[in-house]
Amino acid sequence: MAKNKKSTPTKTPTPVKPGGLEFYFDKYAAAHQNPVNKIIQIIAVPLFVFSVFILAWCIKFPYIKFLGQYNQDFNWASFLLAFSVYYYMRLSPVLSYFLLFILLGFFYIITEMVQWQNAGGPYLATIGLGIYCIAGIALFIGYKLEGKKLSFEYRLKNSLIAPMYLLHLVLRRFSIKY
Repeated sequence: MAKNKKSTPTKTPTPVKPGGLEFYFDKYAAAHQNPVNKIIQIIAVPLFVFSVFILAWCIKFPYIKFLGQYNQDFNWASFLLAFSVYYYMRLSPVLSYFLLFILLGFFYIITEMVQWQNAGGPYLATIGLGIYCIAGIALFIGYKLEGKKLSFEYRLKNSLIAPMYLLHLVLRRFSIKY
């Protein structure tokens, strides 16, 4: 006679909602397993984001008459900031607030760099392009270290999720819920 074995039910992980924040974080983490690449991501992603805002700041904003004296306060980086915060707000309001403070810190640094440029320092776009190239090369090296072929669409999604992912790691370390 054969004994009937009772099978113990195994716990299956709850599936993460596709398109949700945890889904993107899981995909991002899965694509970045190499320890050297993780360090590269921690350094290069903030530099990359910073350089994109510098370059957006340097693009000449058209003169709009009804803005009057406030015309000088508008630039393309302001619109990029608004788009970024809106995009991240839809994913996670708490993370978007933290990211907003970081981006406002970037804006402060950029305005200081503009004053330095006006005082005879290097051209802002040159600095931004230099940082962009260095960060881009570092990120490319990181992708090569992973050894995975990623589609352009996937890389674009990763570049949008990367700042939130890094912030998520910091908040998780301090046990702050998002």
